[in-house]
Amino acid sequence: MAKKLFVSYRADNEGTKYKNLLVAWSKNDSGHFDIKFDDSSVGVSINSTNANYIKQVIKGKISDSPTFLLLIGKDTHNSEWVSWEIEQAKALNKKLVAVKIDKDYTSPSEILNSGASWAMSFTYDAIKKAIDN
Repeated sequence: MAKKLFVSYRADNEGTKYKNLLVAWSKNDSGHFDIKFDDSSVGVSINSTNANYIKQVIKGKISDSPTFLLLIGKDTHNSEWVSWEIEQAKALNKKLVAVKIDKDYTSPSEILNSGASWAMSFTYDAIKKAIDN
């Protein structure tokens, strides 16, 4: 049975590219990376008029997923949405997995000292190990 993950990422070119790579791996892996990804990117400001509704929807998706996977790109630490999603996952006691696209990228402060499993590079083996840990 597939493991269901909520994937949090900054919806910029880099974040979207790597989220799409995760989705491709999950579809073409013959069962070794048996994961279902839930793309909840919203493309709007956290302070928009739709923010409360969007937060309800995202919180529901985080709640429905046992594992919260954070993709850390160059500017992820500046994303208010990502910070909010991390806080929701922590409040809901989700398993936290943090994946650095590049080991030198700055992590969002909300994920630090949270008990997350870490993949310090964006490789299949590192990510699978962090998810399975």
